[in-house]
Amino acid sequence: MQINPERFLADLHTLRSFGAAGVGKGVVRPAYSDADVAARQWLAQRMRDAGLQVQVDAMGNLFGLADGRSLLMGSHSDSQPEGGWLDGALGVISALEVARAAAEAGGPAVSVVSFQDEEGRFGVTTGSAVWSGHLTLAQADVLTDHTGIALGDARQSVAVMVTGDVSPDQFTGFVELHIEQGPTLDESGEQIGVVTDIVGIRDMKITFDGQQNHAGTTPMHLRRDAFQAVSAFNAALNNRLRNVVTPQTVWTIGHVSLHPNASSIVPGRAVFSMQWRDADTDRLARMEQIIRDTASEIGSDQGMTLSFGPMLGLEPVAMNERLRTALEAGASVIAPENWRTMPSGALHDATNVSRLMSVAMLFVPSIGGVSHTFEEDTAEGDLVAGVRVLAHAVNHLESMP
Repeated sequence: MQINPERFLADLHTLRSFGAAGVGKGVVRPAYSDADVAARQWLAQRMRDAGLQVQVDAMGNLFGLADGRSLLMGSHSDSQPEGGWLDGALGVISALEVARAAAEAGGPAVSVVSFQDEEGRFGVTTGSAVWSGHLTLAQADVLTDHTGIALGDARQSVAVMVTGDVSPDQFTGFVELHIEQGPTLDESGEQIGVVTDIVGIRDMKITFDGQQNHAGTTPMHLRRDAFQAVSAFNAALNNRLRNVVTPQTVWTIGHVSLHPNASSIVPGRAVFSMQWRDADTDRLARMEQIIRDTASEIGSDQGMTLSFGPMLGLEPVAMNERLRTALEAGASVIAPENWRTMPSGALHDATNVSRLMSVAMLFVPSIGGVSHTFEEDTAEGDLVAGVRVLAHAVNHLESMP
């Protein structure tokens, strides 16, 4: 099996053109947007050109299927609201290139997937969550984005592409190539990371309801300011988690919505996201209790009505030993003495797919450890090395018992 680097890079750059924005190689391609739908239509044709059978399920997950049982490879092609050209896209285009190279060599069979809404416009990796059975389609349809649009309405944008459900039974496993999205490989100068496990994640919305009032005439001691409650919660939470977490644990308030969001009005409502990640399930649960208790205390102290949204989350996942061994064999050939094993601090579709089959992941460096921004980038030599490791791994799997 011989990959074609020029063909691979050309497709990767073409995919970037759908939603290209900002400086550098920035992309704005949120799930179900016009750019996302156009990208999926283009990807579908590239899959057909490669001899794959195109199938699209109700969520908009796009599959290019090889004949018979096959190894599934891929990632996602939607982006963050302000994202880079490689996050997810690399995994999809590298899978397409390996599938083409395998077909040209007469096998083995490789299928390709681009999952929908991995970036969480409506939740946590919703496309693969529905495909894996973690969420029902009905449960997913009522999820809303930050503007109040329901997923069930948004996914009508891909309705014309839908062909039906895709059974996981035809796949022997799943392998996902991704940029690291962190600084480890870039700082060490290593070219390849073989993932050992993926952290777990919890995500929910919290709402403080206070009292909307005049910003000039309401004395400070009489205010029930919802944003002040968020501020107090954040400060208290950082202190209370200190003796529970590890240096690898992370937590983030990434989105805050104030009502009515006007300069001269004390905000009466604040809705904010609360997300936390760790590799230990028990620690995730302990953090949840601290988060809930802290919000309750702050709400009571500041005269707020408190409500919690639905808890979304995924458990930590260890990579399959057989698939991981094949990736390590490929890394040893393509990047001898220049690769490492490492955990993934970012969430990926492989977490959901692990409910259905064996999974493994491969990383290439992120320049400066930067991702989820227009400046996200990776040296093209490292991108090509990642695809070559995948190809070697596929060949190695054929020789393994």
